[in-house]
Amino acid sequence: MAPRLDFSEWWAKEERKGTPLVVTMENPNYSLLEIQCPDSEEFHSVGKAKGKNAKQFTWVLLLRAHRAVGCLAWLLSAIKKRMLIRHRIIHVESDNVEKGRVLFKFIRAFLVISFAVLMFEIMAHSNGWHFQRPNLHLPQSIEIKGWLHSLYLSWLLFRAHYIAYPIQLLSSFCVVLFAAQSLDRLVLCFGCLWIKLKKIKPEIIDSDSLKCVDVEEGSNCEFPMVLVQIPMCNEREVYEQSISAVCEIDWPKDRLLIQVLDDSDDEDIKFLIETEVSKWSQQGINIVYRHRLTRTGYKAGNLNSAMSCDYIKNYEFVAIFDADFQPNPDFLKQTIPHFKGNPELGLVQARWEFVNKDENLLTRLQNINLCFHFEVEQQVNGVFLNFFGFNGTAGVWRIKALEESGGWLERTTVEDMDIAVRAHLNGWKFIFLNDVKVLCELPESYEAYRKQQHRWHSGPMHLFRLCLPAIITSKISIWKKANLIFLFFLLRKLILPFYSFTLFCIILPLTMFVPEAELPVWVICYIPVFMSFLNILPAMKSFPFIVPYLLFENTMSVTKFNAMVSGLFKLGSSYEWIVTKKAGRSSESDLLAIPENDSKKLKEHREVITQSVKKANKIYKKELALALLLLTAAARSLLSAQGIHFYFLLFQGVSFLLVGLDLIGEQMN
Repeated sequence: MAPRLDFSEWWAKEERKGTPLVVTMENPNYSLLEIQCPDSEEFHSVGKAKGKNAKQFTWVLLLRAHRAVGCLAWLLSAIKKRMLIRHRIIHVESDNVEKGRVLFKFIRAFLVISFAVLMFEIMAHSNGWHFQRPNLHLPQSIEIKGWLHSLYLSWLLFRAHYIAYPIQLLSSFCVVLFAAQSLDRLVLCFGCLWIKLKKIKPEIIDSDSLKCVDVEEGSNCEFPMVLVQIPMCNEREVYEQSISAVCEIDWPKDRLLIQVLDDSDDEDIKFLIETEVSKWSQQGINIVYRHRLTRTGYKAGNLNSAMSCDYIKNYEFVAIFDADFQPNPDFLKQTIPHFKGNPELGLVQARWEFVNKDENLLTRLQNINLCFHFEVEQQVNGVFLNFFGFNGTAGVWRIKALEESGGWLERTTVEDMDIAVRAHLNGWKFIFLNDVKVLCELPESYEAYRKQQHRWHSGPMHLFRLCLPAIITSKISIWKKANLIFLFFLLRKLILPFYSFTLFCIILPLTMFVPEAELPVWVICYIPVFMSFLNILPAMKSFPFIVPYLLFENTMSVTKFNAMVSGLFKLGSSYEWIVTKKAGRSSESDLLAIPENDSKKLKEHREVITQSVKKANKIYKKELALALLLLTAAARSLLSAQGIHFYFLLFQGVSFLLVGLDLIGEQMN
């Protein structure tokens, strides 16, 4: 029982006499503050050192209180600002109002019921009606204090007999899925550790294929014909640096062709890209510009259209780079040799390296996720299974593998994963090169990241519906079929967003109002923290962000869950492609080229970019509704003193609130 605090003697004391000290604060909202200064003999008899320490301690408390009030005032003003500008962007979201409406209605109804139950529980708590486990004592009829007391007892019996069991059943199911997914992550980490200990790397079978580098011996070297494709659509910010990087690739000019595949519908951007291509063509680079009148099939349609050209039959390999990717000049010399003497190899995938990973909190958290994806998931699957999902860029395909697997299909928004699965079913092998890195850019705004994640999680479920019959009837081994169905699709694409959203955003708040189905501490604390620690190992410099990473991943679960459901049941938003907006950050080499003493130039460079992309923040209703729901559940857990549950719900609710108000990352136009 909590200790009772008696302030009667404190209030009964006589008012101290003395001269008030007026302190002027900088914030105009808190201009005057009176501190009573006693002038009694007892006070003056205290040593100067003690008096000085007391004054310093008081000032520290005042400053901390001032900062806390300032932070609270900033948050309240931010909420007010978002609400005031909401009407300005309603017309932008009018086309998307139907998407996610069912999920939002469910969360809103859940919030209303939870708030009503919280008020009921607070009333019961104030009346001293404490009936909690494990000593649940239900009073006899003679002890019941009125109809409200009787109603509360009926609620206790109803939740114990009819609500607790379904919640406990669903939570047990999610915990099993959680354990299976955690075990998969643990096995992947052990596989990555084994690769590092044994120093396993993909070997080049024919190491002499591109050995000669002298001009005189160039005719004796076997440089294959390579096609490089740069698909883009309205990429005003990054088209120039991408084309420049590809045109500087070190490869014989007569053995290389660059295709700039432009789907832009902006006439100004089309003119700029065509001008850039013409500039490099005049310098002797074998580069062509292709533009489609209609953007059918999105990126898959663009690539398929380019592969239908007659001159493609003269080329053996094709390298693909998205518009924000900047390969090193030796990229082809590091990747093409792996194909020599390995006729079963269909794909060589390079790793992504991000030029703006330290730009803001959002990019830091993305870097943690993607570092684990590349260094652990793709490297382990490439070494032990010779299969992983193609990333859609920074990779080299054997054109024969593309043609035999059916080419680029326009049936989903994850054409890269689609072609990878079909090539795997046809017996082609993949290699992942963790040491070959290609510079690219992370989304710096939550809006752009949210749309990207929606496509990345709805597309795989849509593809799973289409590929399942082909996987079952294919001639690959049972183990490869099991890996594709249960690990590649179900465990990592369906189960992860399902249990993450259901367990931490639905079941956990429910257990606060139905304590008979309480989740154990290891489910909400120990295992998630351990899994987050494993995820952050490939990016150890990001270790200070482990707690924000854990909270943000749970926050993103609502977007991923909504996308997964839309893809699985083929809803309208499952076939939606929105180009991820870029800021056009310079590469790391360009930034390092700026003299250290010329920091002003670097600062101006960043300010110009930031000013060009900022706009009014948005409001995300589902995230805000979940924030209020989790904070309501945190208030309920405070009544029953449930410890770690309260802190988790509190911080998770604040995380949803910050994301719902678009206070993470930059705001992009």
